[in-house]
Amino acid sequence: MYRFLLSRQWVILTLIGLALIPAMIELGFWQLHRHESRVAHNELITKSLTASPVPIGQLTGPGREPAADDHFRTVTATGRYDTEHEVVVRQRTGADQQSIGYFVLTPLIQRDGTAVLVNRGWIEAGGDLTEFPRVPRPPRGQVTVTGRIMADETSAASGIKDKPGLPPRQVMLINSRQQAEALGRSVLGGYLQLTATSPKPDTRQPERIPEPDHSSIGAHMAYAVQWWLFSAAVPVGWFVLVRREFRDRRDRFAKTAGAADAGHEAETPRTPAARGGAH
Repeated sequence: MYRFLLSRQWVILTLIGLALIPAMIELGFWQLHRHESRVAHNELITKSLTASPVPIGQLTGPGREPAADDHFRTVTATGRYDTEHEVVVRQRTGADQQSIGYFVLTPLIQRDGTAVLVNRGWIEAGGDLTEFPRVPRPPRGQVTVTGRIMADETSAASGIKDKPGLPPRQVMLINSRQQAEALGRSVLGGYLQLTATSPKPDTRQPERIPEPDHSSIGAHMAYAVQWWLFSAAVPVGWFVLVRREFRDRRDRFAKTAGAADAGHEAETPRTPAARGGAH
């Protein structure tokens, strides 16, 4: 009765089930790794944000990016803003994550002549995207800025394409190496995401960029458990289908055998004795 398992249909079904089990297990571990990565990332951000501020030169230098463990660390820098080489970063969202505009990227020239790229915040895009937007002026004179140190943006890491032929003073990525070429001076690796300025500006400034979310861990662990449950359900489902097919075939065989026996009895001639005897 189990010979049906050797049929083409059941062989294909069994092979699909055998392929799904390891695939689902692997997908579960992939989600688990994403969960662990998210937890580690949140712990890194929390540790960096709560650490005491340090001069930016302790964590980076010209042609040297901050280490991964130092990302989001609070740093300080002192110098004067270079508005001539100020650029805007296209297609960036504001705090509401919906409005499209620009990040304002202004070099801060330190006393030793090196530059620090400062992301001063977000401004809304105007009607003409081919022209340089109206940007609030930074504070004049010497200032001390405080902010989160960030790694250079790349297309590979961010998924943002670095489009050629952009309007003047507009860029797609915040990248210290690219800006070093435009500035013609040494630029510290990475950039500073502004959180405070001393002395305080007396004019309106770009909208500050909020802290990165370091509380949510997402549903990756739940997805991992789901995939593992699915992998366990495959052999259970296969067994249920096999038992159902077995019962259906057994019932059909019993009905066929019963019908054959009834037909055989109807075709058998009855003897005189069976008809009640002869008179």
